[in-house]
Amino acid sequence: MSPAVLDRFGAEADPALPTLRLALDPEVARREFLRLPRLSGRPGGCLRVSAIRVLRHKPGKRCLVEYDVEVERGRVVDALTIIGKLRVHRFGNSGFRRLASLWEAGFDSASPDGISVPEPLGVVPAFHMWFQRKATGRPASELLKRGATTLAQRIAEAARKIHLCRIPVESRHGMADELRILGECLERVARAEPRWRSGCDRLREACERLGATVLERSNTGVHRDFYADQVLVDGARLVILDFDLFCAGNPGLDPGNFLGHVTEQALRVEGDPDALADFEQALEDRFVELSGEAARESLKVYAALTLARHVYLSTLFRQRSRFTQDLLSLSEERVRALLSS
Repeated sequence: MSPAVLDRFGAEADPALPTLRLALDPEVARREFLRLPRLSGRPGGCLRVSAIRVLRHKPGKRCLVEYDVEVERGRVVDALTIIGKLRVHRFGNSGFRRLASLWEAGFDSASPDGISVPEPLGVVPAFHMWFQRKATGRPASELLKRGATTLAQRIAEAARKIHLCRIPVESRHGMADELRILGECLERVARAEPRWRSGCDRLREACERLGATVLERSNTGVHRDFYADQVLVDGARLVILDFDLFCAGNPGLDPGNFLGHVTEQALRVEGDPDALADFEQALEDRFVELSGEAARESLKVYAALTLARHVYLSTLFRQRSRFTQDLLSLSEERVRALLSS
């Protein structure tokens, strides 16, 4: 039987991603995968592609593709799933190098501390894609609940481990960048819904004053998109996903970003922004224990700024839009509380 190819987005027709047509051809993919030593195991090995699925597609920008693969090594057949990432005007080398650097810096699948990244497999130049083994586990977002303080502490340890690893960074993200992005997001909300204009303007002004209180520290590598869906929990092991935004920045950004997402999830799922307060406090305290008391202030500020950004994010999803007003009010309350503390 021919391998199944599922492209429910019609991504193959995206003119900005011309190499995707090759990447979705099972026979071409099979031949190219044989060139990846980490995958095939040896030159001339036996490999079969049994299914291809387009997981995500942002037209004109990027695509994520999943492959079910069977690799024969002697008498053993290893069935695995691999993920390929494709971005417009990119060749995949930088993404692969970053993940490989992390893997070699102590984030491999056998790391004693139980904190890993997915296994990097290589780059296929013909596709302009790089590949990694699909990691197993449940997203931490599915495990957030009252009393999950051990998980919170482990996530803080994962953030700290990212900050301590010394791998090359290609860009920086400072408070000015964070405030610029937030300002643009709030302006979009105000333009789309004039009734929220005054609230968005007040929130933006308060966030700018709050951001100015944080000392600029940008000599640490940060994930920059660290939240619960980016952490897989596989027994005692955590696997951190998606380092596409990895850069130099303030170490408080990652745990703060995570906590801002937790507060939003508590409001949206539990109807109470304080429903996961014990989880949030455990994560904050453990991160501060590892990083020093000076980290607490920036962590709290970035958590408040992330929550404010969710005002805009809520407008992008129909099931979340009913929380926009609540998020606007809550964000202003949290920011002003920090300004007065």
